[in-house]
Amino acid sequence: MASVLVVTEVSNGSIREASLELVSFARKVAESSGREVKSLVIGSGVEGVAGEFAGKGGGETLVVDTADAANYNVDVFKKAILAGVEAAGADIVLISNTPAGWDVAPRIAAALDCAFVSDCTNVEASGSSTTFTRRVFNGKLDAQLSVEGTAVATVQPGATEPFSGSSDGAATKLDADVSGARAKFVEVKQSESTGIDLTKADVVVSGGRGVGDPEKFTEVIQPLADALGGAMGASRPVVDAGWLPHAHQVGSSGQVVTPKLYVAAGISGAIQHLVGMKGSNYIVAINKDADAPIFEVADVGVVADLFEIVPALTEAASAAKG
Repeated sequence: MASVLVVTEVSNGSIREASLELVSFARKVAESSGREVKSLVIGSGVEGVAGEFAGKGGGETLVVDTADAANYNVDVFKKAILAGVEAAGADIVLISNTPAGWDVAPRIAAALDCAFVSDCTNVEASGSSTTFTRRVFNGKLDAQLSVEGTAVATVQPGATEPFSGSSDGAATKLDADVSGARAKFVEVKQSESTGIDLTKADVVVSGGRGVGDPEKFTEVIQPLADALGGAMGASRPVVDAGWLPHAHQVGSSGQVVTPKLYVAAGISGAIQHLVGMKGSNYIVAINKDADAPIFEVADVGVVADLFEIVPALTEAASAAKG
């Protein structure tokens, strides 16, 4: 019987929550197509967490436990995953859409000579056909790609709820030959702290590309954050453009925030950003595009020019404080 293989990701000795989100998709696919759910854990000293994962939805869990995988190495992980695919008899391979996932997943697909779909927000299957959903045109449209046969896909963290049930299964050691790696792990470098910790702010006011230029963040976004006693955040495109440092970035590749109030100004709402702020207690979105995905998670949506609304909010907040 074919299977869906969940490739887990280990961080600081624990399996990341995003891996349980993959389990949610894998179980949905298994129920509709008759496949089995199997998992793969790669790392050093990970047999214990692999056993726990097997009972939390991972099912039969293969473990490649080697000192060579103590730190991420694309050559080691590629060989381990290919061994896992063969051992599991998998024709659908799900990997989290993280920096490590971006790096290794295309190599797996190339080695298997099969379809590859990145940045997915949904996975469904019927028989031998698997349909992957991913956002295109800066999150304005959803594209559905139907694949016949074997497929490798990366799935956006936060695209679904983590699997919270249990499963029968146990961890089984997989002897995979991961020798001969050309890549060599050197070190992990942490960026210097800037003193900005958006995760501790009760109010976060974030701006996106709709703000227009970096000066407007100082002139428009920061004053509202100050008036509300909060911190200023930003979307990934803003940081990629060099308008603000990475410390301000909210999203799957930035900070995940859960403030009492989150104000999104000029942010369309790509899934990467939604992952980082959808847990906020109250969300206010301001955007001229009525179809912007950000409105799907907003408690209050304002379809208007942010340069009219944000200064008015700043004035009102300042007046209320006296």
